[in-house]
Amino acid sequence: MKKLTLPAASDMTLTAVCAALGDPVRMKIAQCLAHSGEKNCSGFEVDHLSKSTLSHHIKILREAGLIQPRIQGKEHFYSLRTEELDQRFPGLIALLLAEEV
Repeated sequence: MKKLTLPAASDMTLTAVCAALGDPVRMKIAQCLAHSGEKNCSGFEVDHLSKSTLSHHIKILREAGLIQPRIQGKEHFYSLRTEELDQRFPGLIALLLAEEV
């Protein structure tokens, strides 16, 4: 199985984070995780996306450093990297929770 890579908190850039959150679907996924904690792909509150499209959005969020996976068997669970994001970009999580998509 391919190992999923995450950038270190110190390597996260505001440009990459903002670009990842600039898409309404990705913003909604991030907000969903900010409100509820960990979810698998079927738990995201996004309408009518194919699995490949959802996977694409997840990959962009992960590569920007916003989310981290936890693999349990065949299930992939995702959560926001809350502590790292708060350290690197103070107030970002509060903005996510306040913004409406």
